[in-house]
Amino acid sequence: MTDNNKKVLKTTEVKHTYDAGDFDVVVVGAGHAGSEAALAAARMGQKTLLLTISLEMVAFMPCNPSLGGPAKGTVVREIDALGGEMGKNIDKTYIQMRLLNTGKGPAVQALRAQADKHAYHLEMKNTIEKEPNLTLRQAIVDDLVVEDGQAKGVITNTGAIYHAKTVVLATGTSARGQIYIGELRYSSGPNNSLPAIKLSENLEKNGFKLERFKTGTPPRVNGNTIDFTNLEEQPGDETPHHFSFTTPYTDYLSLKDQVSCWLTYTNPNTHQIIRDNLDRSPLFNGVIDGIGPRYCPSIEDKVMRFADKDRHQVFLEPEGRGNDEWYVDGMSNSMPEELQQEMLQSIEGLENAKMMRPGYAIEYDMIPPEQMKPSMESKVISGLFTAGQTNGTSGYEEAAGQGLIAGINAARLVQGKDPIILKRSDAYIGVLLDDLVTKGTNEPYRLLTSRAEYRLLLRNDNADMRLTPIGHEIGLISDERYQAFLEKKADIEAEIKRLEEIRIKPSAAINEFVESFGDKPLKDGIIAAQFLRRPYVDYQKLLQFIPAPEKQLDARVIELVVVQTKYAGYIKKEQERVAKLKKMESKKIPAHIDYDAIDGIATEGKQKLKQIQPETIAQASRISGVNPSDIAILSVYVQQGKIAKVK
Repeated sequence: MTDNNKKVLKTTEVKHTYDAGDFDVVVVGAGHAGSEAALAAARMGQKTLLLTISLEMVAFMPCNPSLGGPAKGTVVREIDALGGEMGKNIDKTYIQMRLLNTGKGPAVQALRAQADKHAYHLEMKNTIEKEPNLTLRQAIVDDLVVEDGQAKGVITNTGAIYHAKTVVLATGTSARGQIYIGELRYSSGPNNSLPAIKLSENLEKNGFKLERFKTGTPPRVNGNTIDFTNLEEQPGDETPHHFSFTTPYTDYLSLKDQVSCWLTYTNPNTHQIIRDNLDRSPLFNGVIDGIGPRYCPSIEDKVMRFADKDRHQVFLEPEGRGNDEWYVDGMSNSMPEELQQEMLQSIEGLENAKMMRPGYAIEYDMIPPEQMKPSMESKVISGLFTAGQTNGTSGYEEAAGQGLIAGINAARLVQGKDPIILKRSDAYIGVLLDDLVTKGTNEPYRLLTSRAEYRLLLRNDNADMRLTPIGHEIGLISDERYQAFLEKKADIEAEIKRLEEIRIKPSAAINEFVESFGDKPLKDGIIAAQFLRRPYVDYQKLLQFIPAPEKQLDARVIELVVVQTKYAGYIKKEQERVAKLKKMESKKIPAHIDYDAIDGIATEGKQKLKQIQPETIAQASRISGVNPSDIAILSVYVQQGKIAKVK
């Protein structure tokens, strides 16, 4: 090699910058958070740029090829009700769908869809490419442009400067990403994509505190080498389902078109292989410092934490129709490649399985979310919003929900409008955001039904009733869709009113029916709504004893009529609790309050209040370390206007 060639190959730290364009909103990262943020901002009329390290990673599913489940499935429907894209996209590309927890109450029922991960990515990418006001571009962002504490754009590694009025960061697990497979360690984003290195350094220089989190993924195997003979099949539901409220019934797959998942289990032999080689697991030999997800632990972690169990579930999930790659859910690990193969072949059905990709752990930078406002705007840099795993969450659904809100509020900031802030009683997305900014998280955050205190109000079936008016107000729900929503709402109210007015008289037929369920025969008439509240009565059985409504009702209307009727008493109690909460939410805490000047608040309480900077008394009451007496004192000061402010 000549000296001249050597000079050509050398890299340089000198970056020649150039103006690459002006935008209202620049979104960094095109995963599930970034895709929703960019689409929302563009659809609200803002000139938007979406930057991604790789165009092949747009809305990609680097972990499990599925969406939904308890709480998460409701989030997908909430995204749809607000005008987001995730629900529509999965309805176009799913290969199996099931309604979970059907034996339980409506508060915990949720849809789960198995996705064709490649079709999902391509469909979302195509939607983004066709969206007016939205430019999709491949680039690695190295720096933020910050002037006087305000985000003004980004600079890429090629020197392109994109000027912007607001910036949304949704970098996922790419920020200084490190992949671990046994003794092997290398710098990488998910699925061996390029990592983002310099952006983290730039964030630290701009005053952000960063922490390291860890997540992982299991190996994939060739489906042709799986023996399904003795495995338990997990088919899709025969009853058609949808995530988007706009998906017509005619667009559903039939049961025969769906692809089954399969259930198998680890065994003592699998566990012994793991125990014998813990010294080769980065998770246990001290190599990985990042904190992993408690609710989605690696198989090494499960074996050690639950030593009394001799088996753990393993779900085999197809990754799509057009390939034979299967996801081994439940086997997330960072063991050496040869041990992963040995572990797999110790499991029934996988004795001859050929591994196509090894599992790995990935460690990455995240921004502790206490540094964000409920709007997803940063407290450190004005006009900078964050979303997704950047904020310490796990899951595609949590990311998409945050991305949608961040994109909406970035656009509204440009428009000079107040941010949209969902309350805990409005949506699971509201619970998610409030938990993050109020409580923070010391591990990858996962949304659970147990985190929502008003979960009977935040159901899978009523997300459109709760959020479509908001989506219409901000411009993401069309007038045509809003009119259809109003008609649906009117149909529900009319049928509930009709059932409250119809009286069923005793008859031989109805008494024979109730006695067949061990109930006492009717002696007096009963209101139809009260009769429907009996556990053995559904809507179709009710229609045997009362006239059908004049208008043929949609199945989705009937679903809400039944739930709102059967659970009317419980719903009313939760609504009363929400009314009390709203009084606390209405008590705003002035900006720049000097907590040190308020006598009586405990030292820990003052420290936490200064750190979180709550916007309302209700939010302050949810901060860990702030006790009821602190809240009582703060409430008096706010109510009486005796607020000492920082000068």
